Amino acid sequence: MNSTSRMFARVARRTSVASGTSPAFIGACSIVVVWALLGKAFNYSDTWQLVINTGTTIITFLMVFLIQNAQNHDSRALHLKLDEIIRSLRIADNKFIDLENSSDEKLDEIHQHLEIQIKEVKHHRARRARGKHAHLSKK
Repeated sequence: MNSTSRMFARVARRTSVASGTSPAFIGACSIVVVWALLGKAFNYSDTWQLVINTGTTIITFLMVFLIQNAQNHDSRALHLKLDEIIRSLRIADNKFIDLENSSDEKLDEIHQHLEIQIKEVKHHRARRARGKHAHLSKK
């Protein structure tokens, strides 16, 4: 990774974290309030409206890239952690490693298979619970 990419990644993570804080929200609200209060002084002109429209458009445009970069980083790290857990557990099915790179059809197929297994587990637990309940009521 070159220095520009590292710097962008660092700025993206910091911006993503900072933009999700209450001070950032309060700051954004304050800007809107100040802009609204200045409306009368500018006779609610087209230029007055253009300032907020342009500002919010530019900020939104840039934030999309910064937040997406941070999200991609977090998602990749999470997948790597999950892959390591799956790989290290003997009882885990290794077909789940690297699923994020599978097609939607493959994910649907695995999802359907897991749904069947979940129903079987729930059914087995319910039968066991009924058996324990019957055993307790005999005492």
